[in-house]
Amino acid sequence: MANRSKRYRELVKKIDATKIYPLTEAVTLAKATANTKFTGSIELHVRLGIDPKKADQLVRGSVTLPHGTGKQKKVAVFATGPAADAAKKAGAAIVGGEELIKEVKLKNGIDADVVVATPDMMKHLSQVAKILGPRGLMPNPKNETVTPDVAKAVTELSGGKVTFRNDESGNLHQAVGKVSFSDEQILENATTFLDAVKRVKPTGVKGTYLVSITMTSSMGPGIRVVTS
Repeated sequence: MANRSKRYRELVKKIDATKIYPLTEAVTLAKATANTKFTGSIELHVRLGIDPKKADQLVRGSVTLPHGTGKQKKVAVFATGPAADAAKKAGAAIVGGEELIKEVKLKNGIDADVVVATPDMMKHLSQVAKILGPRGLMPNPKNETVTPDVAKAVTELSGGKVTFRNDESGNLHQAVGKVSFSDEQILENATTFLDAVKRVKPTGVKGTYLVSITMTSSMGPGIRVVTS
């Protein structure tokens, strides 16, 4: 805390560190403690009671946030032929087949927020699974990023649809709006996201599933939220 700015330290004083806030109060506090000169995001950070090393306990899915995140997502699509043409028309930022896979291998990454693929491309994408997987970008049928209708996926993902996947520590991180959104918009987005996370609880998880939830604005202090 000593290295934090005076403004940040003043903002922290608005939050009771011993209290777990209802989501409605957390939204109001997160907006009030926004700590950037630009219009930052409101984020949820969820600690899950899973073992991320066990394949049957991975948490992943997709959900359409009613009001979007306020950010235009950069979508990359692995497809060829008519599907590739359709993806381009739908607004995909990057589209390609095996040549794009080679580029990913060469650059050891891809400049995209989400990656979509047609089913026939999946056998080729195994070559870059170790690059895309750790970044949470590997297409997967469970979050509807493997689909023959890539144009529809691009349209939805460019709008309010988000995909989520736990990180290596068993946590989820998701923007649920902008500071400029109304409290009601952020609350509805956050509730929709948390409901989606609850729906995909792995059957192998024993004990507490949602261990803790923290809401924060970009670079702002964390606010603990009631998990139930």
